[in-house]
Order: sequence, then C-alpha cells, then structure tokens
Amino acid sequence: MKVLTRFVTSAADPGQFPPPSAPEIAFVGRSNVGKSSLINSLVGSKIAKTSNTPGRTQTINFFQVRRPGKPQPDFIFADLPGYGYARVPREVTAQWSKFINPYLETRESLALCVALVDVTIPPQELDLQLLDWLRHVDRNFCLVATKADRISANQLRASLRKLSEKLAVPPDRVIPFSAKTRMGHNELWKAIKTAAGVEDPGQHDIANAG
Repeated sequence: MKVLTRFVTSAADPGQFPPPSAPEIAFVGRSNVGKSSLINSLVGSKIAKTSNTPGRTQTINFFQVRRPGKPQPDFIFADLPGYGYARVPREVTAQWSKFINPYLETRESLALCVALVDVTIPPQELDLQLLDWLRHVDRNFCLVATKADRISANQLRASLRKLSEKLAVPPDRVIPFSAKTRMGHNELWKAIKTAAGVEDPGQHDIANAG
C-alpha cells in the first residue's frame, strides 16, 4: 500500500503553524544526526532537504502523509531544526526558541516526538538535555539511533546499550535505524502509527504525491 506525501508549509513563528488536523510526528535531534535522511527514507521520496552543511534547516517544515483514497492525511510530519551546531549564526538560533519551544510545549496535535541520536558516537549531553526536557513537558517520545549501518554488529549492540544507560531510556524503546539498509523502518513506522492511533495499513510501498 502506498503512502502519499505533500509539503504543507514552513514555520518560523507560532502564527505560521498550520491549523491542527492529523496527529503530528515531530522529528528532533542534533544537527547532522540525519533527520531529513530518515524522513526521506521512511516515505521513499526526497521531501525533506538534506545538506552536507549541518544546521541548514532553520524552520519547522510540515508534510502531510496519507494513504491513497484517504481524503485527509493520516499524519503530519514536522521536521524541526537541528540543535547544537556552532556555525549557525547566534541570532538565528536565538530565534529558534521562539517557535520550537512553543511547538513542543503546547501543540495539541503533537502525538509523538521522534528523538534522533547518532549511534556512531558516545551519548551527548545535548541529547540528554533534550530527553529530560521532553519528559518535563510530558511529551511522548521514542529514541531512534541513526547511522546504524556505519558500525559493526558488535559495536552497534555496545552503542545501543550505552545510549540506553546514559539517556535513561529502556532498551526496547531504542530503535536502531539506517536510512540506507532500512534497518528499523518497520519498528519506527509501528511506533508512529501506535502514537497516532492509525490502524496498520500493512506493507509500506511508499510513493510521493508531489
């Protein structure tokens, strides 16, 4: 079954957020952790812009995701700016909190935060701060360990164990993910559909609606 996608809008101010509709899935994490690559891999189309320059995403970008024949989207994907990258001008990052914090704190339609961490490096203090903050504002989240194809199986097991311990997330809530090999795709889709209350549409044969 195909899933169709459509860009909705970019927002740099709460007044630019689209009206709440379908359950929203927010993708959050440090710059260069692979948020856009993960989104594109999930939907099978380059809807989110990727760049070799970390920190390129400077707005919240909203995308509709729906099954063919459905008049309304099943989900709204929200791609948030990455955090913790020094080369982004300070005046830009200072503005981010004016729309990112209100979105994560008060958005009624936000059903799940997909928190991305890089499994190839040790757990970062910024990652722990993000998860602690999501817990503080009582947001449902799952932890996704990206770039899982870049290390050996033994290294992956050890890195996942460290992430679970350092970030205080149960091992069964850490999803190893690879945009290249599709590792973790089914597990992440299941977490998204469960959080959104969407009945499993079966095998994801993904397409882009343009």
